[in-house]
Amino acid sequence: MEPHHGVLGQTSPSSYRLETNTTTFSPGDRIQVVLSGTSHFEGFLLQARDAANQGSVSTVGTFTLTNQKMTQLLTCSNHQGSAVSHTSKARQTEVVVIWNAPTDVPEQVQFFVTVVAHYNVFWVKLPGPIIYQHGVTPHPPPSDTTPHPVQPTTNPSTLPGPFTSEGCGQTKSCLLDPPGCDPEEDPRCVFLSMTTEGPHKMSVVFELSGPAEGYVSFALSWDTWMGDDDVYMCVKDGDRVSVSAAFISGRSHPEDQSQSGLSSVSWRLADGVIQCRLSRPVKLTNPARYDLDQDYFLFLASGQTQYGKLWKHSQQPLISSHRKHITGPPEVLRGSRGPILMKLHGALMLLAWMLTGSVGTFIASFYKPDWPNKTLLGQKVWFQVHRGLMMLTVTLTIVAFCLPFFYRKGWSKHAGVHPYLGCSVLTLSLIQPIMAVMRPSADSHRRYIFNWGHWGLGSVTEILAVAAMFLGIRQSSLLLPQPWATHVLIGYVTWLASFRFLLLMHKHLYIQKSAAGSDDQLAILSEPGRWGFIKSLILAALALGNSGLTVALLSSIADI
Repeated sequence: MEPHHGVLGQTSPSSYRLETNTTTFSPGDRIQVVLSGTSHFEGFLLQARDAANQGSVSTVGTFTLTNQKMTQLLTCSNHQGSAVSHTSKARQTEVVVIWNAPTDVPEQVQFFVTVVAHYNVFWVKLPGPIIYQHGVTPHPPPSDTTPHPVQPTTNPSTLPGPFTSEGCGQTKSCLLDPPGCDPEEDPRCVFLSMTTEGPHKMSVVFELSGPAEGYVSFALSWDTWMGDDDVYMCVKDGDRVSVSAAFISGRSHPEDQSQSGLSSVSWRLADGVIQCRLSRPVKLTNPARYDLDQDYFLFLASGQTQYGKLWKHSQQPLISSHRKHITGPPEVLRGSRGPILMKLHGALMLLAWMLTGSVGTFIASFYKPDWPNKTLLGQKVWFQVHRGLMMLTVTLTIVAFCLPFFYRKGWSKHAGVHPYLGCSVLTLSLIQPIMAVMRPSADSHRRYIFNWGHWGLGSVTEILAVAAMFLGIRQSSLLLPQPWATHVLIGYVTWLASFRFLLLMHKHLYIQKSAAGSDDQLAILSEPGRWGFIKSLILAALALGNSGLTVALLSSIADI
């Protein structure tokens, strides 16, 4: 009757009870059984057993439901309908069922229930009332020989005060995020320290600190991929903290959570910070626990919990830049939350669509009449610059597009809409040069079809690229500082739109004045006269502004 939820059952008194509408019965009777509590519960398992033989797991009798929406019958010990459980985790405070006494019923029957308040808060096999056949003298049942969950070998105590980064690199090894932070001063500091103890370095003391959002954990790993890792967790559960070790076999929930092998466990939950200290021997007999006299990559992760259940971390774990010999000399470790391939992906996409692509399309939109008497490699200057920038944009996009597939070794199932937008941008980017090669001659009566199609497809591609960038800076594998990164992108869009609006107004006025035929006004607005020089300055300002905004985001990628 023990849930496989990865944690131990509660040993404190519960607020739940079982009641029956009688204390005596005869074979064939129908007995009402009520499970109730002063607080809600999400799950339960109810059985009836022989009270004189509690060591047996055999059930007695069957049940009839009174609420088929909230409860269901189960088959236990090959006995259909011999147990009752919930149908969903909907919260409830009372369950009423009917127990049917069989013809070969024992002289005394006792009801037992396991109640789950939340996923990792539950009470196993709570004893309920004993009912007796008519004529049987009630007597106390024998002691319960059913094995109960093993209790932790440690009694966690409260830390006297916060951890500090003092001594990092001198007396202890530390991994910190952001670099140089102090958990004593900064509640956002995610901190891990390791200190060997004993004259022969037979054990290691770990200190773990992070924001009290839910949990903070670290893992020992042979590589930089999540999976086959030895994990240690500090989990907030209400106003208390549970400390445990576990093993992660893949990108899944920790398995076999326990305090086996841990000692000197203590914790602190105050000032928006959750902190734990634990000690474990360098070598353990448990094969899931790694020996500490080896070199490992260190993972440092934090996230939220619900009723003590761990949720997936919202950002990529901090991974040490190199393997660390756990019992080796003290050092200050550096780490990164962004894999190199994903950093390159983000950097190349930003260069392509915030700089080369945006400047290239801007030139094609507004600078065709400029430099009419100048050529570059046999073509007009605007065309050569536009073509060169756009081919560079397509090349950067292709390379950047491939990098996440190399990193993930396939399609990412947790990236949302972002990869679909990326596929659309790449597809449209490849169509554009194909259209350009097949374009009609300049004097063809079909040239306008190409002009409108090329412009429309390019505009859609640029819009999709901007949308992909807004979503990309929030991906867990490349999560840029928020809301700062979003504000930079908003600034970029506003900056580009302002310049486009300015030159669109100029083009509109130029066409109007051309239609009116005013020679003086045309002289002011003509190409490449006085306004042509101003347009050159506008182009330079646009390129410099785009470069500055791009560099700002590239620097944040480098700091991840």
